[in-house]
Amino acid sequence: MLKRFSISLEEDLLAGFDDYIVRHGYSNRSEAVRDLIRKVLVKDEWADDSEVVGVVTMVYDHHKSQLQERITELQHDFYELITSTTHIHMDHHNCLEVTIVKGKASQVQDLAGRLIALRGVKDGSLTMSSTGGHLG
Repeated sequence: MLKRFSISLEEDLLAGFDDYIVRHGYSNRSEAVRDLIRKVLVKDEWADDSEVVGVVTMVYDHHKSQLQERITELQHDFYELITSTTHIHMDHHNCLEVTIVKGKASQVQDLAGRLIALRGVKDGSLTMSSTGGHLG
């Protein structure tokens, strides 16, 4: 069920928000506000160490000595958090690995941090989401 509410904003803030809406392709303010609220609620779930889902993305040089073995060892150490892993060969030297994770936020962040910090990982990130019911 949708509920309506009103909000008052300064003209400059509203103009900036309207620009944001156009740049991100929203069809109206309500859609943009809903997405922003959802992002804040997901962030709170991560801060509260709730059950969450996320994606760890890494780009690395597969020629780096022992790197693949260290990645696999960490994934085995945290196997209960890992739902799926996809490995893609980008070119002769570089691989992209995407790992879908689910568990307590602190544990997911620990795993992601350890993977991304490995020597030879060129780029890495953790994209956070939530399993919460408030995301309607």
